[in-house]
Amino acid sequence: MTVKYTQDHEWVQSTGGDAVTVGITVHAQDALGDVVFVDLPEVGKTFAQGEVAGVVESVKAAADVFMPVSGEITEVNEALRADPSLANTDPLAAGWFFKVKLSDSLQLDALMDSTAYDKFAAEA
Repeated sequence: MTVKYTQDHEWVQSTGGDAVTVGITVHAQDALGDVVFVDLPEVGKTFAQGEVAGVVESVKAAADVFMPVSGEITEVNEALRADPSLANTDPLAAGWFFKVKLSDSLQLDALMDSTAYDKFAAEA
C-alpha cells in the first residue's frame, strides 16, 4: 500500500482502486499536542482538493484538516470521534480520519513520498 503526504501534514494511503484513507502525520500530532476533539466530515459529502474537510483540536490549538485529494467521503473513523487521543497514540493506523473515493487518482501523483515529506517536515 502506497502512502503519500501533503504540505499540510496529512497522509493518504491508497487502499486499492479509487479508495484512500486519510489521517494526520506524526509531525502534525507532535505540533498539536494532546488532541481533545475532532470534527469529521459527513459521509457522502464531496470535497475538492485543498478544501477544509474537518478540524482537529488540541490543548494548544485548533487546526484545519484539508482534503488532500478530490473525492467523496465514504467513511469516517467513529472510534476517533469517541477517543480523539488516537490521533496522538496511533496517528498512522487506528487514528485515521476518513476514507475517500477519489474523483481524480492523478492527484495522488503530485503528493510527496515519505522521503520528500521527511525532508519537508524537518525544515518546517
